[in-house]
Amino acid sequence: MKSILISAFALIGAITIGQAQQLPNWRPYDKNGLNMFEPPKDTATTFKDVRVKVGGAFALQYQALDHENNATPVLVNNVNTTELIAIGNNFNLATANLDLDVELYDGINLHLRTYLSSRHHPEPYVKGGYIQIDKLNFIRQGFLEETMKYMTIKIGHMENNYGDAHFRRSDNALALYNPFVGNYIMDAFTTEVGAEVYYQRNGWLAMVGATNGKLNQGTNNPGKTSPSTMLKLGYDKQINDDFRFRLTGSLYHTAHSQRTYLYGGDRAGSRYYFVMENTTATSKDNYSSGLIVPGFTNELTAIMINPFIRYKGIEFFGLVEKTSGKATAETDTRDFTQIGAELLYRFGKNENLYVGGRYNNVSGETRAGEDVDVTRFNFGGGWFMTKNVLAKIEYVNQKYDGYNANNILHDGKFNGFVFEAVISF
Repeated sequence: MKSILISAFALIGAITIGQAQQLPNWRPYDKNGLNMFEPPKDTATTFKDVRVKVGGAFALQYQALDHENNATPVLVNNVNTTELIAIGNNFNLATANLDLDVELYDGINLHLRTYLSSRHHPEPYVKGGYIQIDKLNFIRQGFLEETMKYMTIKIGHMENNYGDAHFRRSDNALALYNPFVGNYIMDAFTTEVGAEVYYQRNGWLAMVGATNGKLNQGTNNPGKTSPSTMLKLGYDKQINDDFRFRLTGSLYHTAHSQRTYLYGGDRAGSRYYFVMENTTATSKDNYSSGLIVPGFTNELTAIMINPFIRYKGIEFFGLVEKTSGKATAETDTRDFTQIGAELLYRFGKNENLYVGGRYNNVSGETRAGEDVDVTRFNFGGGWFMTKNVLAKIEYVNQKYDGYNANNILHDGKFNGFVFEAVISF
């Protein structure tokens, strides 16, 4: 016991000494990280010793939503599977993240995120991690120095950089970047083993990446999943003190897979608990409430275009996405289209207040042959009490059209208010 206590105090002391408030080429988890996308490229750094930043995030919501549908009863084992579960007004499960960010060497950073508590997995588990290389001095001092002024390499089992919406989404408890409570209806997010190479210069951005196409890793089922490829090209420039312009286009492609995860890879779960779920639903198993998963499990090609414009306190973020693919048993491909638009106004001291709205629409063909159309409106605002503490509230209204009468989503809708408190550091 004495040895354990000595070791514990030594570890705490080492972490305290090495705790870094700011790492190079790194996106802060507080208000300073707002409207950052790819990590900034700054090679003008010096390295003295290994530095460790221990961070975390906590989020808690109070949900007051109602839902309804007009589906035909479908009995399975004497249970009506199209009857909606009763939901009331109350708190959801609090979520928590643990982040370790380490400056390992001059130009080499490590990131590791663990979900301590989430909707889908109440028990702790590792989301993913990666090594980010901005210099090659570990090979030889000054090796490819001119090239690495503009190039970044990321390698790991990590959140893959498809589109710009994932930079503004809630990642379990890290909900500070998201001006609203929920993510987009068709939530493009996955973590796969791979590598990404970036080139950033004079506002121009290019990225090429490849993964093994698997979220759940293993050597079994060889040959059933092909690698996934990703491309991104864009321009991001602070034109003057008041005006910033960014425009990117992204591609994600999987030729064939045992199961694709791009729209079903969020193991944390939707923020809208139990909406449009039947009476047997559980928070853990029915974690995608309110989301649309197109079901392209065998092959998938997705393209996303994202404009971002900021003028003084006015902020616009857009999303246009086209995705096509098919499930294993399907012979023909299907298509889905997603459109999103956010308009915000940030004001007050240090822009610590904001109000805004979001429009989101998804349309496409389901595996059952339904031509569906789902529309969501969000209206809300937030208050940064400090750069690490955010309180936000939103009104959400989502409607479902085109689903068959025996589908629980037939003539479905949910609406109401959600309040969320976020702490991130």
